[in-house]
Amino acid sequence: MEQVTEYRMWRRVKNKPVVLFLIVIALALQHQAFSGQTAAEGQNAQVPSIAIGPGDLLSIVVFDTPELSSSVRVSQDGDVNLPVLGRIHIAGLNTIDAARTIEQQLRTRHLMLDPHVTVFIAEYASQGATVTGEVRTPGVYPTLGTRRLLDMISVAGGLQPTAGKAVSIIHRNDPDHPENIVLTLGPGKISAQENPVILPGDTIVVAKAGIVYVIGDVLKPGGFLIDNNTPISVMQSLSLAGGWDKTAAMSKVKLIRKTQDGREEIDLDLKHVTNGSQADLRVTDGDIIFVPSSVSKTLTYRGIEAAISTASGLAIYGHSF
Repeated sequence: MEQVTEYRMWRRVKNKPVVLFLIVIALALQHQAFSGQTAAEGQNAQVPSIAIGPGDLLSIVVFDTPELSSSVRVSQDGDVNLPVLGRIHIAGLNTIDAARTIEQQLRTRHLMLDPHVTVFIAEYASQGATVTGEVRTPGVYPTLGTRRLLDMISVAGGLQPTAGKAVSIIHRNDPDHPENIVLTLGPGKISAQENPVILPGDTIVVAKAGIVYVIGDVLKPGGFLIDNNTPISVMQSLSLAGGWDKTAAMSKVKLIRKTQDGREEIDLDLKHVTNGSQADLRVTDGDIIFVPSSVSKTLTYRGIEAAISTASGLAIYGHSF
């Protein structure tokens, strides 16, 4: 049965004109070559023409030669120090041209007859912007294409819960005149006017919000975030803590503040503050408002110290002021 099948296949091929068979092969080879050319052109079109600059971290791979492959950072002079080859200047080249330059050096020095090199920018320094401050993942991030403030904050992991509304953008070309942005819509929300374009070499600094601690005989003791540019008052801070309890000693409230000369304690009478006979003081970052309980007959130094020591361990809350 197998012999009969082979005989029929031989008859089919024998009866086909040889010219037709050669044409089919030629068309197949032409289609393969055209497909390979199209794929190569598409790959080259997708490669961004980004110039390599000082500080960039490069991953250089020499095909089938791991001893010549390496991960190197471009020096301030624009050179890379490669195994065997030594220093090669590649600053200003894109990754394709840099790979061709290394291949040429390998051929010129008779190290390889037909080298194949790929260069990949693992970390952008010259074409990146630094995002630091109250973001989840500070670092240097590429500014490929058009990148705005919100984009850079997003790639840095977003804002920390302790982030303030103030953001400073230090431009590489004009470091003495930083651009100050106020996120008036709150963390994570930003308007188009507050979303400037970020350029390579810029540094974004997200400021930390201030914290005021309200402890003692209040409904919700804790630390509350405040904007350092627009501090809130004592009464506003107490409202964030839900107000004072019925057993609070309103006339013995303490505003505890750190100064250059040490700790300062300011006596407050909430009844006088409420009726306007005593000023509703503004609080600043690190202030502690201590509302004692009227159950205690006296307010001792030891009680204040204990209250202060627990302030840093309280939960931190945001607010809408």
